[in-house]
Amino acid sequence: EWPAYDSTPLYDRTSLAGLESDVRTISETWFSHESHNSVEKFVCSLPLAYFKFETHDRYAGSTSYEMDTLFRVFMLKELHGWNHETALVGFLECHPELREQLGLESVPNQSTLWRSWHERFTGELRETVETAARTALINAQNAGVSVPRDPDRTLPQRGDSTGDSDPDEQTVLEQAGTITDHVSRVVFPAFSMDRGEGCEIHENAYWDLQTYLGLRENLAANEGARSFIYESTRSRTPLGHAHRDQIRDLSIAEIREMYRQAVKRLLDEVAETEQFFRAGIVAIDITEAEPFTGDRTGHEDEIIGTKEKTDEYAYQWATVQ
Repeated sequence: EWPAYDSTPLYDRTSLAGLESDVRTISETWFSHESHNSVEKFVCSLPLAYFKFETHDRYAGSTSYEMDTLFRVFMLKELHGWNHETALVGFLECHPELREQLGLESVPNQSTLWRSWHERFTGELRETVETAARTALINAQNAGVSVPRDPDRTLPQRGDSTGDSDPDEQTVLEQAGTITDHVSRVVFPAFSMDRGEGCEIHENAYWDLQTYLGLRENLAANEGARSFIYESTRSRTPLGHAHRDQIRDLSIAEIREMYRQAVKRLLDEVAETEQFFRAGIVAIDITEAEPFTGDRTGHEDEIIGTKEKTDEYAYQWATVQ
């Protein structure tokens, strides 16, 4: 019995990052069941009725095949690692029971599948199909289920080092942009401002601006919001005062919970790579606030002193990298 989604305006039914996260969660649970030993059956069982594929559909007129059916079909292609649609067509023709489970009255021909993949699916949706298939293969393999091919557990290398010299600030920001574009797809669904429906500025624009401010030193919200207008690809971005108001409305407890969810989503994704299980170097840094001058009675375990051997006390915290 699968858990049902509650009706809430906070859940974005068009979010590809949300869909990828769902596939990760569901496949991990599905393959842990002793009778679930087929990746093809998983594809047929994957709940997709809630997702709004029309947002990622480039075709406007009537079509012979629904987007959710094609999503499953192309997941099969990725699961087997076929480079061409011909192998997929032959596989479907040899498995009538699978066709019935997929809801296919007839097998699409090679040209129909090629056009659907290259012209009907958006580039982002194609990436989601590839990610979903890879995730299903990894979770099946982790559960001891036979898989048609070994999934790639190595993160792709993005760019090579151009030299030993330290890059300037602009180069760092350009490289950071590549990383944040990907991380935002994983992290942003964990955050919500509960702004309701019908807002002119998308909620993710606020998180984009917050990321933009965080990557730069000594940049206040008002000045940063003005610069963000020119550097962002969005048609509408928030003003500085509106951004501050939205952030201030969030409680500490809400921010902590959303932050924990975001970190879990990042860990879930990186846990699919072999790098996650390798030995690594960890740097732990102890930071302390300004000396505490008030009454610390009852807070001795929190205001523990300073790194230097003095009579002063201060809050301390640890960061791990």
